[in-house]
Amino acid sequence: MANWKCPKCGNEEFDKDQFQATGGNFAKIFDVQNKKFITVSCTKCGYTELYRQDTSTGMNVLDFLMN
Repeated sequence: MANWKCPKCGNEEFDKDQFQATGGNFAKIFDVQNKKFITVSCTKCGYTELYRQDTSTGMNVLDFLMN
């Protein structure tokens, strides 16, 4: 990410964050967030890119048990 440049405005400053989402019928029924994404957002224009991140089976089971 050190060389990231906004494709919309050319700005090189960004904010990074992450979120989790459900995917598939089983995950929706039991409210398991088994999809994890990293977001990179331009600090100037707000353009945002999403990158999928792998989740471990252990974390998915723990998420299921905590809900």
